[in-house]
Amino acid sequence: MARIQSLQEAVAELVHDGDTVALEGFTHLIPVAAGHEIIRQRRRGLTLCRMTPDIVYDQLIGAGCASRLVFSWGGNPGVGSLHRFRDAIQNSWPVPLEIEEHSHAGMANRYVAGASGLPFAVLRGYTGTDLPEHTDSIKPVECPFTGERLAAVPALNPDVGIIHAQRADRSGNVQLWGITGVQKETVLASRRSLVTVEEIVDELEPRPGAIVLPQWAITAVAEVPGGAHPSYAQGYSERDNAYYRGWDPIGRDREAFGRWLTTEVLERSA
Repeated sequence: MARIQSLQEAVAELVHDGDTVALEGFTHLIPVAAGHEIIRQRRRGLTLCRMTPDIVYDQLIGAGCASRLVFSWGGNPGVGSLHRFRDAIQNSWPVPLEIEEHSHAGMANRYVAGASGLPFAVLRGYTGTDLPEHTDSIKPVECPFTGERLAAVPALNPDVGIIHAQRADRSGNVQLWGITGVQKETVLASRRSLVTVEEIVDELEPRPGAIVLPQWAITAVAEVPGGAHPSYAQGYSERDNAYYRGWDPIGRDREAFGRWLTTEVLERSA
């Protein structure tokens, strides 16, 4: 059953050195505040998973939290590259970073398999690509019914799944809506889960198209207004496009990044 905790308490309890951690959100509801708290608590050796790692993963990598990245696309959306990610790959700064690259469909299906209690997922999405030549976790399989050659990818079951949502009630039931990506699947696939929310309310009001994650599927809920910034939370905040543009020169320079890390993350409290 979900516990209501502070963000600091939840990260301290749930995220450990060496864990496999997924902070999911697709353009919308990205759990940035949770990522910054992981940095503040100086977690190390993490395997970070995400369909679309953007600037919060750039920040986690630059802060030395990650030793491995499992992903499908990485970049500063609408702006360009992730320069802390690039520096880690090319120069092992601040620590070496291994990568495991998949397609979007491959990552999504891995979460679905994990959430479904299945050992792997099967899809056509790798046909005609060279990803199977570079990623050992993509294996060819033959359909037993048609003989068609397909690709199999292993289920993804993170130690910790972290998402952001709009609301939770005081029992820990979570409600989210808008572009939801694979947030539901991430929570259900993970051994432990943390949901940061814009607000905790007495009762969740019905809302068309909303997803409700029940309290029994969640480990902890933390009330963190603005916890998705600079991404947006539909109904609560808009995307801060200037922040994404402003990240590019910071991410390009190690010294600028170090100053940003100190003033904007390490010297701030959750």
